[in-house]
Amino acid sequence: MEKLGRRIADLRSKLGWTQQDLADRVGISRVALSHVEAGMSDPGERTVTLLAGVFKVEPHELVAGTTYPPAKADRLPLVAARYTEVELQLALLEQDLVRDSAPVDEWRTRLTALLETTHDHRERAALESALRSLSR
Repeated sequence: MEKLGRRIADLRSKLGWTQQDLADRVGISRVALSHVEAGMSDPGERTVTLLAGVFKVEPHELVAGTTYPPAKADRLPLVAARYTEVELQLALLEQDLVRDSAPVDEWRTRLTALLETTHDHRERAALESALRSLSR
């Protein structure tokens, strides 16, 4: 049986994220994440749910076949939010662009407003790229 911490570390590494990157996304300290990955502690149900969303899997998928305590697994929600607002808006923009029905000025306004509230450097870069492509 795989350790949940090892699975989390592997998923994080596949995304190219540091422990700090992942900890910031789920609202825990880097030290707490380090303890989870090292198998020194089991994350709570809230943290597992947030981690599942970040990794774009359901909470039960994340813990299936791991050493995560069955009593805690029974309390996990069936689904987790998998996408950020930035990801949603960029996907909607892409659909509009494919259909050639993108109201460019509206999209510039929407993406600029989103850029002002986004703190994740990867999402900021994606928004900036989308804004540049709208300017062409």
